[in-house]
Amino acid sequence: MNKRKMYIRMITASLVRRRSRMIVALLAVMTGATILSGLVTIYYDVPRQMGAQFRSYGANMIITADEGQAGRDVVDDALSVVPADEIVGVAPYHYDTVRINERPIIAAATDMDGAQKTSPFWSVSGEWPGNAGEIMVGKGVASTFNLKVDDEIILTYTPEGVADGTVQASEESMLDNEKTFTVTGILDTGGSEEEYVYLSTEDMSELTGTEIGIDICELSISANSEKLSDYADQINSKNIGLSAKLVKRVTESETAVLGKLQGLVLIVTVVVLALTMICVATTMTAVVTERRQEIGLRKSLGAYDSDIVREFMGEELVLGAIGGLLGAILGFIFAQAVSINVFNSSISFRPVLLPITIVASMIVTALACMIPIRSATRIDPAVVLKGE
Repeated sequence: MNKRKMYIRMITASLVRRRSRMIVALLAVMTGATILSGLVTIYYDVPRQMGAQFRSYGANMIITADEGQAGRDVVDDALSVVPADEIVGVAPYHYDTVRINERPIIAAATDMDGAQKTSPFWSVSGEWPGNAGEIMVGKGVASTFNLKVDDEIILTYTPEGVADGTVQASEESMLDNEKTFTVTGILDTGGSEEEYVYLSTEDMSELTGTEIGIDICELSISANSEKLSDYADQINSKNIGLSAKLVKRVTESETAVLGKLQGLVLIVTVVVLALTMICVATTMTAVVTERRQEIGLRKSLGAYDSDIVREFMGEELVLGAIGGLLGAILGFIFAQAVSINVFNSSISFRPVLLPITIVASMIVTALACMIPIRSATRIDPAVVLKGE
């Protein structure tokens, strides 16, 4: 039998003979590895999960025209700096004054699909407009004109130049543009949005008789504050007549919450690893105490301290590898359960965490058994064999 096979046989026999203590050490390592794997998975997945949650609070970037209005092509040029997979929603807005029963009302023309993504917190009774000739009115407007879902209203628009007399019309009836809309939803936000009416950009162009521009564009981007700031700087540096600004109340809140959560995860991980080391060290100290006579006999027969160290270290590394493997699997299950219960979404398994968890567990167990191994090498064969 060669040395390698003999070494493996010695380690295996030692682990089997002391099953109860080794199971305790294995459970400690496995628990530590489970927490380590689970929390690290959560640590790296929290920004994505929290980012998705914060997107429900509205847009985190606003693009405005420096002067007047911007064309859609200019806005598209600005948006080109943001990766498409990070854009959650884009809602360009054009504001103009229309009239309902000769009373002026602010009309907001936008992309309804984009508005739903950038403002998911809006409460709409009924449905968002989805077809031509459909409109959504704010709660304040609905109250003023006693409007309900499925009612029809007529929007009146005075073309630019007619109101100030710079454009002449042959008949009074031709001075204003009119279009009939069906109310599909009533918007309730508790804010100024309730005083507007919302229609598609196509309907607004038809009502005004011109191709409309963009006054402001709201963006919802799945990125941290550093990336958002970089995107805003890139847009501003293009010098295309647009200014990009971050919505501070959203980005700062997201950064603060993420920082605290990640800090908490880091602290818990360090504490758990420290407790794991203490448990393993205590178990190995008891094992060394039990094996004092065995160690003394081996040293009296010519075993070197390095042989003792190698045997104990081998046992601990085996425990660390097994505990790390089991912990990596259980850690993913733990992280998945946390993600589903807290964020209501699943996470993907990160294969790189498997070797990292195993190596980390082996290092922790190796460090934990340094003191017990040191005490084992200091055993005096003469004293132990005399029974003292």
